[in-house]
Amino acid sequence: MNRARKSLRRDKRGFTGLEAAIVLTAFIVVAAVFSYVVLNAGFFTTQKSKEVIHTGVEQATSSAELTGDVTGYGNTTTNKLTGVRFYLELTAGERPLDLATTTMAYTSENTHVGNVTYTASITEDELKAGASGDGSWSYTILGSDGDSLLEKGEKAEISMILPENGVAANKRFSIEVKPATGATIAVTRIAPASIDAVMNLH
Repeated sequence: MNRARKSLRRDKRGFTGLEAAIVLTAFIVVAAVFSYVVLNAGFFTTQKSKEVIHTGVEQATSSAELTGDVTGYGNTTTNKLTGVRFYLELTAGERPLDLATTTMAYTSENTHVGNVTYTASITEDELKAGASGDGSWSYTILGSDGDSLLEKGEKAEISMILPENGVAANKRFSIEVKPATGATIAVTRIAPASIDAVMNLH
């Protein structure tokens, strides 16, 4: 009987198997936790990449586009193009464009105004007369529901009195429409050789 007990105490094979099972279980748990961390990091990175791509596409895509003719207004006394009027509409599938947060920039041979002053309205007579200083611009949404958003089925009429009394004949100028989101819309034209009160600019 005593001999059997001593043999049982010396035989540790059962304990070795139990220890191996514990170590194996620990490895499996650690591997599972590590896999979860790696997968979670991957999902987070994928989501961030998706957001960055979406933001990049939104910034690179124009919300609106030029539609119709660009009309020029001139001061026949000074023989300068003093004002322009053009129209914008949403590009296909784009969200409404808030004109209240849109800014305008103007560039000509000798003049650059990064932020032309907004004014509530501009008449044709004011476009023809011109003005010194940094000029001004206004918008009217045709078919509007009363807000400042350019939406599907609407057109925005943009009027601008050009800075520094306008542009001389045969001179190039550019107007940049800068929405809060989306790409800048550039309107570049050359003042005609003969300045009339009203002209179609090509």
